[in-house]
Amino acid sequence: MRPQSLETYVGQTHLLGTGKPLRRALEQGHPHSMLLWGPPGTGKTTLARMIANYWQAEFLALSAVLAGVKDIRAAVEQADNNRQQFNRATILFVDEVHRFNKAQQDAFLPHIEAGTLIFIGATTENPSFELNNALLSRVRTYVLRSLSHDDLIPLLHLAINDPVQGLGARSLDISAEALQQLAQLADGDARRALNWLEMAADLADETPTGLAITELTLQEVVQVAPRRFDKGGDLFYEQISALHKSVRGTDPDAALYWFCRMIDAGCDPLYVARRLVRMATEDIGTADPRALALCLNAWDSYERLGSPEGELALAQAVLYLACAPKSNAAYVAYKSALKDAQASGSLEVPLHLRNAPTTFMKKLDYGKAYRYAHDEPNAYATGEAYLPELLQGRRYYEPVERGLELKIREKLRHLRGE
Repeated sequence: MRPQSLETYVGQTHLLGTGKPLRRALEQGHPHSMLLWGPPGTGKTTLARMIANYWQAEFLALSAVLAGVKDIRAAVEQADNNRQQFNRATILFVDEVHRFNKAQQDAFLPHIEAGTLIFIGATTENPSFELNNALLSRVRTYVLRSLSHDDLIPLLHLAINDPVQGLGARSLDISAEALQQLAQLADGDARRALNWLEMAADLADETPTGLAITELTLQEVVQVAPRRFDKGGDLFYEQISALHKSVRGTDPDAALYWFCRMIDAGCDPLYVARRLVRMATEDIGTADPRALALCLNAWDSYERLGSPEGELALAQAVLYLACAPKSNAAYVAYKSALKDAQASGSLEVPLHLRNAPTTFMKKLDYGKAYRYAHDEPNAYATGEAYLPELLQGRRYYEPVERGLELKIREKLRHLRGE
């Protein structure tokens, strides 16, 4: 079912729609090396083959999982031969290009610059982290998006009805509900959708009019519908970032949704538990000290109960954090104090703050003139200095006017006579 023209290509209208950059380059015959970055099943290989047809170039393909420098050299030799003898361009398509190491990636550079070949790499990983800057600077990067539900439905209809390339010769009947379910389970991956459709066709029920694919048939094919979630990859960090920002933005519904998305995709709940503790200290802090205790309790509950019962305790913590008053005052204060501690060197502890357990130390004025706070009115020694002399007067902690910090702010101002 691989499309042969832009008219039959599914999705990526932001690149291939009328007047869009890649479509203009194809139609106007402007060959250039490129990187196609996007989730699995979004048409990267198909697009590369179509580009070769539009630019009338020979198509050579390598898989970075299996190929090495020797294979790259052989492909370059063939491309050079095509150019020298037949005056024909060559597209070298490298799938999973992020699997190549630095030396392997560097092997393409002189040949891209010399015009020996047109390089097209495909990757599911963020090229900023996985590819050399030298290679990235020589190619244009096009970002492919996950296919929408509306993209997949026509594709599945075409596969069912096409008698030559598809399943049309089998006289398949599939209910609208089953088709919708299949598109939903595919989660934006056309390859997955077509593979499952073919498997479902093999298990289809016989009827007087032919074969029928039902929702029950799909349940047999798709025992588990894995969501797109790459542990330690872009999607992983994008979703935990969305969860953190939803909590910070006091949106309990969005926070709960992103939590459920990660759990549904197979994220380790203990990782989420650790991140919730971080959110409690970074974004709530002393505005509501109960938030940290609740997160630690939720973490402990999950370790005691396991899945799925323990996930409810984490969900409760997510909702509490999202609804709690927000303050990053403790976080800002810590960063500011740490910066001073690192920049100011080993400043001496003021004499009046030092313990004096021996007579000799007392003679050196250790602890001299120290004022014991509990002996002072309101247990506060007005005017007493506790920072090193060089840093006296510094303010790191500035409570916000929300939650418990509102009262803390008022108390500090009163004690300072402000």
